[in-house]
Amino acid sequence: MRYPEKYFFVVLFFLLFGSVVMAQETGDKNDVKIEPEIKKVATDSMPTYEMPVNLAVVDTVNIDSVKTDTLPKKKPLLEEKVLDNAKGYRKYNTKENKIYLYDEAYLKYGDMELTAGIIIVDLNKNVAYAKGIVDSTGTYTQIPVFKQGSQDVNPDSLEVNIKTQKGLVYGSRTVQGEMNVRTQIVKKENDTLYYIYNTKITTSSHPDDDPEYYIKIKKGVLVPGVKVIAGFSQMYFYDVPTPIAVPFAFFPMTSEQKSGLIFPTFGEGSRGYFIQNGGYYFALSDYADLAITGDYYTNGSYGLNTQSAYALRYKFKGSFSFNYENLINGQKGFSSYARTSIYNLRWSHSQDSKASANSRFSASVNLGSSKYYKNSLNQSNTSNFLNNTMSSSISYSKTFPEYPSVNLSLTATHSQNTNTEVVSLTLPTLQASVERMYPFAPKEGSKKGIFQNINFQYTLNGSNSIETVDSLFMKKEMFDDAELGFKHTIPVTTNFKLFKYFSASLNFNYNDVWEFQTVRYNDYDTGLNDVVIDTIRGFDRFGTYNMGASLGTTVYGTFNFGEDKKIQAIRHVLRPSVSYSYTPSFDNYYDYYIADAEGTVADYTRFSGGLYGSPGKSYSNSIGFTLNNTLEAKVRDRDSTATEPKKIKLLNNLNFSSSYNIAADSLAWSAVTMTGSTQFFDSKMTVNFGATLDPYALDASGTRIDKFNIDNGGSLFRLTKANLSTGYSFSSKDFGKGKNEEEEEEANPQNAVTGGRTDDLFGVSQDFTDSRAMGRDEENDNEISNESYNNSIPWDLKFSYSFTYTNSARQAKISTNSLMFSGNIELSPRWKVGASSGYDFKDHGFTYTQFRFQRDLESWQLNFNWVPFSTRSSWYFFIGINSSVLSDLKWEKRRPSNQTL
Repeated sequence: MRYPEKYFFVVLFFLLFGSVVMAQETGDKNDVKIEPEIKKVATDSMPTYEMPVNLAVVDTVNIDSVKTDTLPKKKPLLEEKVLDNAKGYRKYNTKENKIYLYDEAYLKYGDMELTAGIIIVDLNKNVAYAKGIVDSTGTYTQIPVFKQGSQDVNPDSLEVNIKTQKGLVYGSRTVQGEMNVRTQIVKKENDTLYYIYNTKITTSSHPDDDPEYYIKIKKGVLVPGVKVIAGFSQMYFYDVPTPIAVPFAFFPMTSEQKSGLIFPTFGEGSRGYFIQNGGYYFALSDYADLAITGDYYTNGSYGLNTQSAYALRYKFKGSFSFNYENLINGQKGFSSYARTSIYNLRWSHSQDSKASANSRFSASVNLGSSKYYKNSLNQSNTSNFLNNTMSSSISYSKTFPEYPSVNLSLTATHSQNTNTEVVSLTLPTLQASVERMYPFAPKEGSKKGIFQNINFQYTLNGSNSIETVDSLFMKKEMFDDAELGFKHTIPVTTNFKLFKYFSASLNFNYNDVWEFQTVRYNDYDTGLNDVVIDTIRGFDRFGTYNMGASLGTTVYGTFNFGEDKKIQAIRHVLRPSVSYSYTPSFDNYYDYYIADAEGTVADYTRFSGGLYGSPGKSYSNSIGFTLNNTLEAKVRDRDSTATEPKKIKLLNNLNFSSSYNIAADSLAWSAVTMTGSTQFFDSKMTVNFGATLDPYALDASGTRIDKFNIDNGGSLFRLTKANLSTGYSFSSKDFGKGKNEEEEEEANPQNAVTGGRTDDLFGVSQDFTDSRAMGRDEENDNEISNESYNNSIPWDLKFSYSFTYTNSARQAKISTNSLMFSGNIELSPRWKVGASSGYDFKDHGFTYTQFRFQRDLESWQLNFNWVPFSTRSSWYFFIGINSSVLSDLKWEKRRPSNQTL
C-alpha cells in the first residue's frame, strides 16, 4: 500500500541524509553530493519580480506495507508525472523543501510546460517560480517561456500555484491572433481568465523595440485566444499619447474566422451624405464565409453587396459576389429626376488537379447591367468604368480513356458589349470528339506512306444560341429567338513525303448539320408591299463536303559575315506552301420566290441564318498560296566570358497569304493578307503588325472592280487596312544584377477582386479599407532595406500602344491611335507614387488619368488617389491600420465624382 503523504518527506529526508553520510565516510567522488542553500539566486542582478508556472513535484513513493493496514488512502499531492531537467545543475534543499533548476531549466507537468534560466519549486507552498539569468555581459537571457495548451507566454518572471493554477506573471509577452500583447502584471485566475494591468496592444512587427503605435489599457480582462475587455484605452504614437481614447473597449483576439460587423465608409457627394461598404461578416465554416455590405445615400439611392469565398483542400476553391445598386438622380417632381437599377454578378470556381484525373469543372462569370461599371457609385469600381466588355464561361469536361478515347465537354458562355448593350449567350454548347484512329497502321512500328497514314475522327458540336439586348436579359422574350442546332464532322486525312523534301497531305471533310428552325420566303405581297418570311419550327438537316490537298517545304538560307564581326551571321527560314480546295455547289437546298412588284425572281435556302451557316450555292475551286518567314541573327555576346555567340530574332514571323478561285468569272484573286511580329529589348517587347493588300482597283463610287490596280494607274497593291500594336513592361530590376528573367508580372489584386483589368493601365481601385483586396506582402514587410536606395530607386513602367488604319473605299481613316501608360516609383523604402494615363492621338486628348500616393507606415498605411479631370474627377484620402482586426481605426476623406446616369 502507499504511505500517507505526510510520511513522504520523512522517508525522502532519511534516504538523502543516509547517502550523504555514506559519501562522506567513503570519500567516493562519484556519490551524490547535496550543496547547502544557494545564496547566488537571491543576489543575481536580475529583475526583482517573478512569474508563475505550473510545476510539479516528485512522484509519491510506492512501498509495500502490511496487508492488514486499514489506514484510509489519501489523494496524491500531484496526480501526474513530473519531468524536469537543467543543463547547469538540479538540486534539492532539504531545509527549505525546494528544488532548484539552473541554466536551461525545463519543467513539465500535465499540459503545462516551462523553460527558463532558473526554476524554483517550493514544495511547501506548491508554488513554482521562474526567471531568466544574467550572463557575463550583463544581458538578461533565457527569459521564461510558459506554455499551457495552445497558449504561449514569454514573461520576465512568473510564479504559479500548482494546485489552484493561479499565479502572477510579470512582463508578459504573448501573441493573440494578430495582436502583440505586452503586459506589466497579469493575474492568472484560471486557464480561461486573466486580469491584466498596464497593457500595450499593437499589431506592429517590432512590439518590443519602439513600436510605431500601440493602445494602452489601464485595466482589463483577457480571455486567451478569444478577446480582451478593457477599461480606459488610449492610442499612442511612438510613446506619445494622442487624444484618441475611449472609456471602454473590446478587442477580438482569435486567430480563427469570426463573425462581426464591418465598419462603413462615410462621405458626401452629388447624392448627399452617404455611407458605403458597411455591413456584417459571417464566418460560416472553415470552408466558406460571407460578407454582406450596403450603401446608402441621403437622396434615396442605395446599394447591396454580397461576397463569399470558399475552398476545400485538394478539391476546389472559388469566390462569389453579387452587387445591386438603386440609383436616383435629381429631385422627385423635377424633369431631371431619374431612377435606375444596375447589378453585377461574379463567380470564379477552379477545381484542383488532384480532385479528378478524367473530369474537370470550372467557372469564370462576370455579367450584369451594361452600365454597371459606368454608373456605379461604389468606390471599389472607380478604375473599372472603362471596361467595355463582360464575358463568362462555365464548363464541365470529362474523358473516357478506354480506346478509342472520347472527350466530352459542356460549356455555357456569355459575351456582353457594354456600349451597344448586345448580349450573346450559348446555353449550352456541347462538344464531343472521338480519338483519331488509323485503321491501316501497323500495330507496331512507325506509320509510313500515304496508305498507313490514313486517319479519321468524329466530332460533334451542339449549341443553343441566344442573342438579345440588356433590357430583355433573363426575360421571356430573350428565349423567343433562341437557335438550337448540331453539327457532325468527320475529317479523313493522310500525309506523306514527296520527292524527299516536300511534305504533302490530302483531306476530305464531311459535315452534317441538324437545325430545329428554318425559314420560308413567301412571294411578294402587294398589300404589305414586302416579302413575308415565315419561321418554321421542326427538325431539318443538310449535308456538305469538301476536299483538298497541300504541298509545302522548308528552305534555309544563311549569310555569314565572319566571326570577327559584330553580326556574325543572319539566318533566313522560308516555308512556302500551296494548297488546293474543292467545294461543290449545293443548289439542291435552294428555292425561288418573287422578290418585288416587278416579278423579280430570287433564290434562297431554308437554312439561311442557321446556327452553323447554310449550304453554299457557289462552286469553289481555288488554289491558296502561303509564305512564312523567320529571320534570326547570330551576334557577338557583350559578355567577354561567353564561349558561344548570342542568337536573336529579327522577325518572329512574317506571313503572306492569298488565293485564286479557278471557278470565278471575275475578281478571282483574294486580297493579300500580311501579318508579322518582331521583338525588342531582349525579347521583352513584342510588336505585332498586319496589313491587307488588294490587287484590284476601285471605280469612282468606291466599288471594287475586275481590274488590277496597277492597270488602273496605281501601284501593284492597294492598302485597304493596317494595324500595329505593342506593349512593354519594365522596371529597375531589369537593369540590375541577378535579375530573374522568368519573373512574371504580378496582377493587381485591387482590380482583380472587382472584375476589372489585372494591370493598372486604367488606374486602381480606391477601396483601401478592404484588406482582402490590398494584396499586402506581410512576409516581406520587415525585409525592406535602405541600402538598395543608396544606388538606385525602384520603379516600374508599363505602356500599351494601338494603331488601326482603314482605306477600303478611299476613306483613309485612322480608326484607333492611342497610347496607355502607367508607372510607379518608390522614393524611399516605404514611400511610393504612381500614375496611370493615356493619350488619344486621334481625338487629341488625354484618357482617364489617375495619380497615386502611398505611404507605408509599417502597421499603418496612407493612400491618396487623385483624378484631376474628366467627368469622374475626384480625390480620396485614407489612413488606417493594416490589421483586419483594427481596420475600423481609420480616417477617410474624399470628393467623389459627380457622374450622372
